[in-house]
Amino acid sequence: MTDSKNINNPVGQGGGQRKRQSRAERQNNGPHRNLDRQGAADRKAELVRKMREKARAAEEAAQASDDTASS
Repeated sequence: MTDSKNINNPVGQGGGQRKRQSRAERQNNGPHRNLDRQGAADRKAELVRKMREKARAAEEAAQASDDTASS
């Protein structure tokens, strides 16, 4: 039995049991990756928003303590 060199021509797989993959999918760059990247971008945006809120709250607290210390 010969081994296939091409993933889209699997020898001995019983007549097309594997899904034909596009070039992008073979390079792990298919539609599922786009969803992963979108999810990661959403998580990053949420994290950045939380960090900015914390920084703003800390800045306001520091400014309030400066105002009370100078009075």
